[in-house]
Amino acid sequence: MISKYKYRIKDKMKSGKILEKLFIVALFTSFIFIACTKDFEEINTNPHGFTTATDGSLFNNVIHSLIPTGNEMFYIDNEILYKQTQLAALTKAAWGNFTIGTEEIWTNYYTTLPEIRELERRFESYDTIGEVRNMRAILKITLALKTFKVTDLFGDMPFSEAGYGFQNLALLRPKYDSQRDIYLALLDDLAWADENLDITAITQEPFLSFTAFDKLFNGDILKWQKLANSMRLRYALRMSEVEPELAGAIIKDIIENERPLIDGYDFITPKLESACLWPIVAGFKNEGLNWSFREHENLRMGSLFWSFVSYHDSADGSGIFDPRAMIFFETNNANKWKAYPQNPPADTPPSGGIPYETHRDQEGAFSIKGEGNIYSPFNYFIIRDEDQLPIIFITGAEIHFIKSEVYFRGIGVAQDKMLAEIEYFNGINSSVEWWLQRAASSKLPTSGIEFPEVITIPQWLNAASVQGRFGFWNAATEEDKLKFIYAQWWLDAFRQPQEMYALARRTGMTPRDGDPINHFRLPYPPSEASYNAENMNDAIARQGGDSPETKLWWMP
Repeated sequence: MISKYKYRIKDKMKSGKILEKLFIVALFTSFIFIACTKDFEEINTNPHGFTTATDGSLFNNVIHSLIPTGNEMFYIDNEILYKQTQLAALTKAAWGNFTIGTEEIWTNYYTTLPEIRELERRFESYDTIGEVRNMRAILKITLALKTFKVTDLFGDMPFSEAGYGFQNLALLRPKYDSQRDIYLALLDDLAWADENLDITAITQEPFLSFTAFDKLFNGDILKWQKLANSMRLRYALRMSEVEPELAGAIIKDIIENERPLIDGYDFITPKLESACLWPIVAGFKNEGLNWSFREHENLRMGSLFWSFVSYHDSADGSGIFDPRAMIFFETNNANKWKAYPQNPPADTPPSGGIPYETHRDQEGAFSIKGEGNIYSPFNYFIIRDEDQLPIIFITGAEIHFIKSEVYFRGIGVAQDKMLAEIEYFNGINSSVEWWLQRAASSKLPTSGIEFPEVITIPQWLNAASVQGRFGFWNAATEEDKLKFIYAQWWLDAFRQPQEMYALARRTGMTPRDGDPINHFRLPYPPSEASYNAENMNDAIARQGGDSPETKLWWMP
């Protein structure tokens, strides 16, 4: 079982000085590790190493590291990315110390990487049977999932030399790889995984013991293969503006050779597949989620989002045509729908109330949101259900929207507007139905109150009602059709602000009110200046700066 999630970062982990201490500890223990071992095997065993950890227990920690921390959600998602993507309205920017979030993302990645490198070392020493190739492929996919996330936030980063400090003292301060090199290496790894995963090689050790710790897919090789190809498709498209030939070749290979992908809808048949980490299945409680909203308090439904889910501004909700409006947000304290202006004038009444406090998870208290809560908050179930609502990596809906854009623009495949429209509608169908399923199964952790007990979504609000407003026939131009694709993709990824941050930066065509996006990356965490300054400074100079206005490699 995955150990209970801790979301509050310790003070010592916030300080760059701890990394210097870790370097000294690593140096000292490494000298012990390579010391004379004759007749002293037990004495010379490194207590900080991996000598007694099983493959499965190490992989368990790697999967656990995929859980976003409370500080990451608070300082990065809630304070920066929801504002930049305009998926919600930031009513007050009150938390300028975002480096707490960047430090936590960085620390999460680089304290997990040595475990991944140790598993890589072990797997290379095993017999090359199909079961071991499956284990290697699963590890490569998981590493890619983690690494793409970090490089798409920061750009260049230590990768090819990183995580080997316990094995090679010369690599304690690893070089920064270019983002392009990282992308191409990860895409090669994912292609290797697709080619080598074998759904029949599941009966022998060490695979059986290892997959008991696979809390993502429980050893289902086909699902891992679908994730590998879905990631290849996502990131090939992401780099298509700057590497059209390379990206096009990958996209063509996946689509024309019908490589397995996460599926949302097969014309009229719902598949509703996704790659998610489900707390109740994986054995943890997503406690940092509610904490990040309860302590932050400043996010509300924005006028931009409202304009994409409701025909008009009637406070009674009579204009709502998209059921996701009632899954992602809820009424204010007066039971009215009211959006906060996306770009508020100076005289805009302030936001307030207590819509994210845990008192609402009590019988009879759900509707108490505080008199000052005059704007629609995030739906309480979305930010409080720590058991049933998953951490989302990729959904079938996203794959449909990707394929829709690919066919619409002719990226790697022949341009086909009809296939683009079919994939677009498949995306809407799978997104709406997938989110309706999440609402139907969601419940509060303390009282056990279920979503349908307190929130009723009218049956006529469904995928068809969304299509009635955003079907391609409602688009006046071809550009409007492309914007429709991005808008529905944007809505579907409501709980994936980092993914929408990428889409907004790549296309500049996601829904937006006001000036174009001008925030493109996160600055490196301050600890790097203390621990790996020379390599960091080289990377900053190579990229043209370390500010949010500095574009990443794949941005046009």
